[in-house]
Amino acid sequence: MPHLSPRSDLATHEVTNQPAPRGDLDLWANDPALRDHAQAGGAQADHLASYGARIGTADMQAAGRDANRHPPELLLFDAGGRRLDEVRFHPAYHQLMQTGIGAGYAALPWEGAPGGHATHAAMVYLTSQIEPGVCCPMTMTYAAVPALRADKALLTYWVPKLTARTYDGAPLPLARKPGATLGMAMTEKQGGSDVRANATTATPEGGMYRLNGHKWFCSAPMSDGFLTLAQAPGGLTCFLVPRWLEDGRNAIQIQRLKDKLGNRANASAEIEYVNTFAHRLGDEGQGVQTIIEMVHHTRLDTAMAPAGLMRAALDHAHYWARHRTAFQKQLIDQPLMRSVLADLALDWEGALALGLHVAAFFDKPGDEARAFARLSVALAKFMGNKLCPNVVYEAMEAMGGMGYVEDTPLPLLYREAPLNSIWEGSGNVICLDILRTLRREPLAGEVLSAELGAAAGSYRRYDAALRDHMGRFPRLPDEAQARWYAESLATLLTASVLIRHAPPAVAEGFIAARLAGGRGRISGAIEGVDSAAILGRLGEG
Repeated sequence: MPHLSPRSDLATHEVTNQPAPRGDLDLWANDPALRDHAQAGGAQADHLASYGARIGTADMQAAGRDANRHPPELLLFDAGGRRLDEVRFHPAYHQLMQTGIGAGYAALPWEGAPGGHATHAAMVYLTSQIEPGVCCPMTMTYAAVPALRADKALLTYWVPKLTARTYDGAPLPLARKPGATLGMAMTEKQGGSDVRANATTATPEGGMYRLNGHKWFCSAPMSDGFLTLAQAPGGLTCFLVPRWLEDGRNAIQIQRLKDKLGNRANASAEIEYVNTFAHRLGDEGQGVQTIIEMVHHTRLDTAMAPAGLMRAALDHAHYWARHRTAFQKQLIDQPLMRSVLADLALDWEGALALGLHVAAFFDKPGDEARAFARLSVALAKFMGNKLCPNVVYEAMEAMGGMGYVEDTPLPLLYREAPLNSIWEGSGNVICLDILRTLRREPLAGEVLSAELGAAAGSYRRYDAALRDHMGRFPRLPDEAQARWYAESLATLLTASVLIRHAPPAVAEGFIAARLAGGRGRISGAIEGVDSAAILGRLGEG
């Protein structure tokens, strides 16, 4: 149904100096930075052009708002007291899931076309701008595929449904569905990130297993299956737990839904396994080694999502500044506003460029590419997520009071901003993993050195910053310095990527504001950057 046009001539005043509703947004055509870095990463431009136009429509924006305003509802029992253990979603959630899954969000990287992972990573970036909550179940479905290679039979049975480009949220066993999603349930109360402390037990029974225990976080509890960890007789082991069996529900009991800060469209639950039927995935005692394949790929998405959140926040702030007047000037013409937005835009484009550069290594064959992908995705995840909350906050402030109310997307983006730093390894865990990778995988360090060296000789201040880093860290630091080391390394790697793939004004601005020193701690406290050229990367709005 078409909506009535709003009236500006009200009884007591006329509405002026308020930016008009934006309508459809073409998230590909209006993002020159995305187009540049997607091309550099080998992503499929035609596919992204189609998806960017579709996911940004007013219809999809409305679905994103509805999915957040009407969060999932837990139904533990029916009217007669029989257990249901179901989560029900607003139709907008299913609409968004169908759009993403149908466009190949989970399938593209495994279909064999060039640039599949880079294209997927760009889709994460685009989807996060409209409704980031639905990314979680789609991301886990994408990331589960390589973990399932640990068992040929499970791989053959499950992967065709996980990569079917068909979304089916019905509570039916896998054999009766055209498409499926896969979730994850790993952490427990006593261990958190230390999954080796898990206490859930797995008892062999007729070639299968029965699980008993509690999971503190179960992401997307209405998925068709879950990868989970439990203590089998041979040690911590990975299992695939189907949500539905041929004769009804598997014995997965939902205790409650988490009352989260953000990510409201997505359900996160506490669950209990009570003699729950499960398939072993990989050998007993090899649980961490098996599921790390899933974690590795979900980290790519947690590196891309903050770039999408930053982009969405800056896009709205930039549009506001271009269509709002204060003190007889458009906000965008105020020098201080331009400095603030340009400074924030450097963080956003740096995160976008590094994320898509990392994604390209997921597409490359060979041990060197794999080693560097593991290292660089951790650097990208750490840095982008540490920058994201401040960028979203400053964009909110740039819009004034309007940025603080739910009529704009900024509150949703602000609630979402911390999430991806916590999921799949919080900051300290990621920094320690960076050190561990460099110690254990010499190839990762060799490719890193080549990546940093590829930009040498272009800018004197970049070369000086690289020398300063090597002087400060002539060897791997101890744990107490791991954050400093990771920040320095990620900043240098971002600069290297921007030097090679971004316009000179962006690379020069990043080097001046991030590597050359002489700036304040607050956004906008910079000098020596071409604000107009940097803001041009945000598009016309």
